[in-house]
Amino acid sequence: MNCFPDTSFLCAIYRTQDNSLQADAILSGFRSTLPVSSLLLLELRQSIRFQNRLFSLDRNIGFPPAEGSRMLRDLQSDLASGVLEVVTVDWADVHRIAEELSHKYTAQGGHRLADILHVATALHLGSPAFLTFDANQKKLAEAEGMSVPV
Repeated sequence: MNCFPDTSFLCAIYRTQDNSLQADAILSGFRSTLPVSSLLLLELRQSIRFQNRLFSLDRNIGFPPAEGSRMLRDLQSDLASGVLEVVTVDWADVHRIAEELSHKYTAQGGHRLADILHVATALHLGSPAFLTFDANQKKLAEAEGMSVPV
């Protein structure tokens, strides 16, 4: 299956969450590498670091730095071993697609820029499927004709 993931899907791979078993099952069913963009990796790493900061301010939110470090190590290991592959994208084309998506859907759907950029990247790459646990992002991908198998 040719799929492109979002941050919610990758988070479920690297941190135990309610949907982690489903994400692990999907990832283990791949016969090739899962494509990721540099933007997707940046957002994931930033999210991990931000959650560590939240935890340092209030131990009831976020998660501890040791967990964040493990997540980043596991991510790097999967990049090195080929579980994930950073794909080259034409960012000008992704931005053009994202502008079109923003114009068509944001007023009604309230989509965040990062979500629009991930869907635009998937469309740019010609991915027929999009992996997300974000209900609003799922609506955006489906509106553009992609299947969302999660």
